[in-house]
Amino acid sequence: MSAAIEEVRLVGQAITLKEIVEREQPLVLRGVCRDWPIVALARQSDSAFAKGIAEYDNGTPVDALLIAPGAQGVIGYNAAMDGFNYEHFRVSVTDVLQRLATYSRRDDVRGLAMQSALISSCLPGLLETHSVPFLDSSVQPRLWMGNRVTTPAHFDSYHNIAVVACGRRRFTLFPPGQVSNLYVGPLDFAPTAAAMSMPRLDASDDPHYPRLQDALAHAQVAELEPGDAIYIPPVWWHHVASLEQLNALVNYWWRSAAFPGHVAEPGLNALMHCILAFKSLPRAERNAWKTLLNHYVFANEDPAAHIPEARRGVLGPLTPEIVAKLKQLLRPGP
Repeated sequence: MSAAIEEVRLVGQAITLKEIVEREQPLVLRGVCRDWPIVALARQSDSAFAKGIAEYDNGTPVDALLIAPGAQGVIGYNAAMDGFNYEHFRVSVTDVLQRLATYSRRDDVRGLAMQSALISSCLPGLLETHSVPFLDSSVQPRLWMGNRVTTPAHFDSYHNIAVVACGRRRFTLFPPGQVSNLYVGPLDFAPTAAAMSMPRLDASDDPHYPRLQDALAHAQVAELEPGDAIYIPPVWWHHVASLEQLNALVNYWWRSAAFPGHVAEPGLNALMHCILAFKSLPRAERNAWKTLLNHYVFANEDPAAHIPEARRGVLGPLTPEIVAKLKQLLRPGP
């Protein structure tokens, strides 16, 4: 049975980003953005929220997905798995809101999802009065909006704070170790660029995916209302179901930094390099490289503790100079 995601109630209380991140676990932050003006509008009505958002729209095109009939709003592949089950459009935020209003009056509704719209580009006026108190202003928010759409379990390389601004969303999270039980689709051919779990969580008895039950036994679940937020650590799988006719989410992504000014390289790129370097090797060689990677990269012990600090090179602290040296070593030759 799924467990509830741990939560804290932040009405009238404070929390620091350091406290959140160092837990290394998901955390629901109840009421952290309840004072946002658009959240107040959402609590009035969908119409009030939509009108308030449209007033900020400067007309910049955003990405929107129109999901095929019969998919029940679940983003994914088409039947032949040679494409995806949606049409992609570039329209304004107001266009999305108008289409959602039309759909709210129909019974045969197609899923519609506006994806990852950079607020500073399309709704810049929102930035002045909508912020998360413990996040630096350099972390740029993105708006996701639609009707009853579900995004299957996927992971991000980033830390993620996601704030429900309108409607309700159900988050089902899985630890990174559940990857083998989630039946993930192709890494390089995914519906929204992020590799996704293929089975539906509401069809856990599907004989094609017998280990899904094991994943669900490790799942953590929470439902969020307007003003609530959730912290999702990097590489945690998250399945997100929007539960109302109009739903909106504002999220903030940022990467871990090894030292001030250094942004870590995306882990997915390194994973692709590892597939290229190791996957076709004989089993004994793969196991040998696995041992080296565990020793030099993933172990908690310092593999260079016995080397004088001045000679640790790439095994020492990742200073800007060492990062530049590594990039030079990895640069393709002529």
